[in-house]
Amino acid sequence: MNIHNNFPTQGHTFLNQAKDLVPGFRAAFQRFEQHIVLSQHSKSLLSNYSRNLAFLAIHFGKVPHEVSVPEINAYLYQLTTQQGLSISYFKQTVFGLKYWFRVFEMEAEALKMPIIKKTDTLPQVLSKEECKALFAASASLKHRFLLAFAYSAGLRMNELRHIRLVDVDRHRKHIRVRNGKGSKDRYVVLANAILKRLDYYLAELKPQVYLFEGLTPGKPLGERSIQYVINQAVQKTEIQKQGVSMHTLRHSFATHLLEDGVDVYTIQKMLGHADIRNTLVYLHVAQVQPVTAHSPLDSLYGTH
Repeated sequence: MNIHNNFPTQGHTFLNQAKDLVPGFRAAFQRFEQHIVLSQHSKSLLSNYSRNLAFLAIHFGKVPHEVSVPEINAYLYQLTTQQGLSISYFKQTVFGLKYWFRVFEMEAEALKMPIIKKTDTLPQVLSKEECKALFAASASLKHRFLLAFAYSAGLRMNELRHIRLVDVDRHRKHIRVRNGKGSKDRYVVLANAILKRLDYYLAELKPQVYLFEGLTPGKPLGERSIQYVINQAVQKTEIQKQGVSMHTLRHSFATHLLEDGVDVYTIQKMLGHADIRNTLVYLHVAQVQPVTAHSPLDSLYGTH
């Protein structure tokens, strides 16, 4: 049986169904949500965990902490082997369950959840020529500007969606990123190429609050819409790489900066990485020309 056959497609609808249909879920979820908010975790974390936990609760007809670990393992096995759901969905479900168990003081059950192994796969990046082809592919000004803007600042999907008009400071030539990963704000560079086209974009699209709005004025463009823009643009190019996404543009941004000679610590700050090890991975992807070791004394006198 396909667990998700009769489910609506939107995560918030899953959550509402779980609250209405599963005994005790509404009160339990309120406790879970309160804990996440008070711990100052991001809205995206709450959204991802909530959706997956609601799936599980509706499937079993119970709140998650009333489902046995063997039942949960069988559920996860079915999702991955028979329904082919992505590894990221599997990970989010496991992480969500661990968090849920700990909220309800069930540390032993949390420790019994499957161990998520860290993979060592290198990020996929586009070449500079592929990026230029991608940005030029769409006939829509909005789509061209969106793709170029995302790459220009190395933004995550949710960061791009929530850039407000007031966050773009053309005088100081930077962009304020609100509530990035870890609920932290940061500033990123405003590219000259973006600045030159900004007034034209604003005059043509007339956004009210967010730089990239959906069909409803004043509301941010949806994630699915952005991925659709990327997919459509890729199809109009000769790019053969699979699964090009917003994160591909972010990876490309970091890699190209390294290749342009920007130091890894500056790139770490621009990406909003808390751990420098997350940034160092780009050293394995970037095509950086090696510099021959020499004495700084020779640099001082130009004798190297």
